[in-house]
Amino acid sequence: QVQLVESGGGLVQAGGSLTLSCAASGRTFSNEGMGWFRQAPGAEREFVAAISWSGAHTIYADSVKGRFTISRDNAKNTVYLQMNSLKPEDTAVYYCAARFGYYSGSYYLADYDYWGQGTQVTVSS
Repeated sequence: QVQLVESGGGLVQAGGSLTLSCAASGRTFSNEGMGWFRQAPGAEREFVAAISWSGAHTIYADSVKGRFTISRDNAKNTVYLQMNSLKPEDTAVYYCAARFGYYSGSYYLADYDYWGQGTQVTVSS
């Protein structure tokens, strides 16, 4: 059974930092693209960042570019999202996602086959 488990969320003041982790189990995703999405209350789930199987290629939403960094450790089957200079508008539930059979990440929710349960990030002003 494939599982993606996010951790590292919490409450932080504006300007602070958090690092999210996504640990995969049940199969390896070392050859596949992974991504992070987020969903604020009353809003649709939106793309945050994605990374290719090797980590060589990354893409970001404009709203987080320069502040967030996605990375991965294939030996640990884990993907990370380092979030710096956090803003209140970054408050959301953050979800990890994995693609099956594709080396690259993607901007699009529908391109992902597996999802975690989410971790809450709250940024206070």
